[in-house]
Amino acid sequence: MLAIAPALYAEDDVEVAFHNFKWGTSRDAFIAKMGKPVLTDEINGFQSLVYDNLIVSGYPAFMVVYFSKNGLEGGTYYFHTFNLDELMKCYTDVQKELIEKYGPTRLSDGIIKEMRPYETSWDLKNGYVYLKVNTRRNEPVTLWYSSPALTKMMFGS
Repeated sequence: MLAIAPALYAEDDVEVAFHNFKWGTSRDAFIAKMGKPVLTDEINGFQSLVYDNLIVSGYPAFMVVYFSKNGLEGGTYYFHTFNLDELMKCYTDVQKELIEKYGPTRLSDGIIKEMRPYETSWDLKNGYVYLKVNTRRNEPVTLWYSSPALTKMMFGS
């Protein structure tokens, strides 16, 4: 049985970065290392870059990277899985890696029923990390990272 883990415990001094880039990395420096994105967009003062055909934690994925005028602020991986078993294996494999890196989470109380959303998050001093999958809606495993500035903008202080 898998449980939702919305609350967190982790080391405050752990480094949080997206795709091995530090928060504040310029868009140009990111592109210089990663190559040309397949798509770019701008919305609400943020520029986004989309890269596909990546392997993240052993699974095929695409990523969207977010930049403000201050540089890299966040990014999201969307994992490609082909059936429910692979979807749940991807979620648990990525969750295990994140727990090893950022520390354990505090599991919520209650029984989780089949076909529910699964979530795990880490609210760290150096950034926010959020892993989710919603089997009910047939959504992909999604892994979101945000800088402290973007986290504050999204969730308040």
